[in-house]
Amino acid sequence: MTLLLAVGLGVAPARAEEEEAGKVSKIEATAGEARSDASMPMRPLPEEDPLGSVVRDVVYGHKDGMALVYDVLRPKEPNGAAIAYIVSGGWFSRWQPPEERAEGFVALLQRGFTMIVVHHGSAPRYRVPDAVSDVIRAVRHIRRTARVYGVDPERIGLFGGSAGGHLALISALAGDAGDPQAEDPVLREPNRVAAVAAYYPPTDLRAMVGPNADFPALDFPSELAPRVSPLLYVSADDPPTLLVHGDEDDVVPLDHSVRLEAALSGVGAEVRLVRIRGAGHGFRDPAHRALASGQMQRWFERHLLAPAR
Repeated sequence: MTLLLAVGLGVAPARAEEEEAGKVSKIEATAGEARSDASMPMRPLPEEDPLGSVVRDVVYGHKDGMALVYDVLRPKEPNGAAIAYIVSGGWFSRWQPPEERAEGFVALLQRGFTMIVVHHGSAPRYRVPDAVSDVIRAVRHIRRTARVYGVDPERIGLFGGSAGGHLALISALAGDAGDPQAEDPVLREPNRVAAVAAYYPPTDLRAMVGPNADFPALDFPSELAPRVSPLLYVSADDPPTLLVHGDEDDVVPLDHSVRLEAALSGVGAEVRLVRIRGAGHGFRDPAHRALASGQMQRWFERHLLAPAR
């Protein structure tokens, strides 16, 4: 579906049997089932650092005289696929040196994924619709330049948590083919991706919009809320979508993921909802993080490394 705009709350990247090629699967998981093969966020790089090189501050756009940037983390042994990680907590995109950021992506770099760390215009200066526009543009730019970094533009995934998960989902579900008549070459590019994964994402902002001391990015006109709600962009051609959510989340209730899973399932799109029992927002428990990380990594391995369908 096409997103038209006038204008992450935190993240962490199992053991469940992989279903056959069905369209929908749902998992009830406990922390005791967690695997230790991939956990996020930070952990020290191993003795053999999988990070090959870093391309800093790639400019994908400008606004208000400021550059919008992403960093490219290239593994030593790339597999030709990339995962764009949307940095967003409360729609505030916190900068961090890319070498430090790489510590959170060890398992993915070891598997050969190129990691692209996307920053958007932050609250409180910018609101959710601004961040959505930024991320959609970033995806178009990443596709346009993918081959420069040894990446197949048809093997790109999106990932984020909470606000970052929201932005990953809205970009993925509102994917389009670009505007061939656009003067800006970036806008001619598609913003479609091959897969998306989101931890504890807000999916329907209609009841969340308004003045908010904790999350000022939500203070924007309510009539724009449907245009930035992933739940309202569901269609049969949406990319495979992984949702990971704790059943004790008191910041973004589990119902956000439940309703999106039901909507995607209802149109025949591929979706998996992983519910982590006892987990709150942010997956502060290392076992919860490890469980989520394993699911996320295997999702991208399945959908980005498999031969094109």
